[in-house]
Amino acid sequence: MTTMDDHCLQQIIQRYEKANFTVNRRLNAMIRDLMPEGLTVDQFGTIRYLRGAGVCTSSELADIFCVGKSSITAIISRLFDKQLIERIPDEKDRRVTLLRLTEEGERVSDLVEKEIEKMIACFMNHFSLEECMAFINTFEKLAEVMTEQAKETDRS
Repeated sequence: MTTMDDHCLQQIIQRYEKANFTVNRRLNAMIRDLMPEGLTVDQFGTIRYLRGAGVCTSSELADIFCVGKSSITAIISRLFDKQLIERIPDEKDRRVTLLRLTEEGERVSDLVEKEIEKMIACFMNHFSLEECMAFINTFEKLAEVMTEQAKETDRS
């Protein structure tokens, strides 16, 4: 692997920060516009995660989203009030409450997910298959490096 000098690294970081800021702001705004009435992007993120996980605990959600338990509790309460998730007592440990999507939660997840896929496809269609694969492989590598670093920090 080739190493970079400090100036080159600084330029790459600045380009990354600028592009990341623009992509995240615009993508979040577009996703916010796709949300059904009364659903926030954070609430949908929770629904999306639950859809993939099947069931999980509020502690797991707090870890995944890197937020405090009070923030997750507020999101969970709102999703429960909207009948999008259900709380299930853990059979092994009654102190633990498991969370799972309701049928309505799954329906909302499917609906919004399809709209997000259409939106992102419009952007991805501006790139060749090779460019898309190079991008996603690099982005996944970044996610992997960050995950490993977080695990190492947690062990310290």
